Amino acid sequence: MNIDVIDPNKTAMIVVDMQNDFVASGAAMETPAAREIVPKLAEALRICRDAGIKIIYTAHVHRRDGCDMGLFDDLHPPIANRDALVDGTPGVDIYPELAPAVGEHVIKKHRYSGFFGTDLDIILREWGVDTVIVSGTTTENCCHATARDAMFRNYRVVFLSDADSHTMTTQTEDLARCQPPTSTTPRW
Repeated sequence: MNIDVIDPNKTAMIVVDMQNDFVASGAAMETPAAREIVPKLAEALRICRDAGIKIIYTAHVHRRDGCDMGLFDDLHPPIANRDALVDGTPGVDIYPELAPAVGEHVIKKHRYSGFFGTDLDIILREWGVDTVIVSGTTTENCCHATARDAMFRNYRVVFLSDADSHTMTTQTEDLARCQPPTSTTPRW
């Protein structure tokens, strides 16, 4: 599907997991590629705010006791050891250079998708959104899962190719063959 026109009144930018535990230097789940996109993503957020596009963030978090962990104990040692993504710690806060503005929401999620087990869909529908712009980290996991779940819910999906970070080039290239269209940072 090609998206030729984005109506700011019906569009939301979803910023996926740009948290200290992923972006900050030396963090337990540090993703250097996430830090590299911060300037472009900050620019995209400014453009969206200026255009009146709503912005909503996701934050991947788990309770300290692990009751919402699922298989993440097996997948990621820093999560299993409670060194990262523990709800209520500074690591789960959005990276300061990308911090939400007053009135912008942060959706806590426990899986890769921002839609799974959250109220993201309810909020987007209440806002009248039909198009989502997906940005953040990591493209091959959380951004991809959020974008795919958005499409399954009949949202038009746009990726900002210069405001999404990935850690596995070959996976990302494979995903590109089955992804919605991409664009660079918008100039509305």
